[in-house]
Amino acid sequence: MFKKASLFPFIIIAFVFLISCKRGGNNELSTDIVNNPNSANRKSDLSVLPQIKFEEEVHDFGKIIEGETVSYSFKFKNTGKSDLVIADVSTSCGCTVPSYPKTPVRPGDEEVIKVAFSSAGKRGYQSKTIVVVANTQPNTTIIKIKAQVVSPGD
Repeated sequence: MFKKASLFPFIIIAFVFLISCKRGGNNELSTDIVNNPNSANRKSDLSVLPQIKFEEEVHDFGKIIEGETVSYSFKFKNTGKSDLVIADVSTSCGCTVPSYPKTPVRPGDEEVIKVAFSSAGKRGYQSKTIVVVANTQPNTTIIKIKAQVVSPGD
């Protein structure tokens, strides 16, 4: 025989499953924004694509003390003719953490990609690459940070 208490976990699991399958809402992106009209036959109109233009593609922090965390906001503008969607921002090192807009950037609008660099355990010249993947042509843009990490006693 089943006890009422043994059914409780199954009821909770069923409830969680049902609410996690909810569709709709305001957080969905239209496929028109995400689609990139590039094709193998090269007959696409690339002039309608978004374009990402950074004010600065390389930022030099100069000398920083080992263990210090520094950050910089790379300002960019969508100079294209359609909404810019950043799909991902990855870094060359776990010591560098990016944050970027998760919503479309309209043509003519400006936004920032903030990058934090932790110099803990690092010494000497450091150069870190940040790869921005978006619905642009080409679909990747590279920005960089660099610093000269010195010992606290230097």
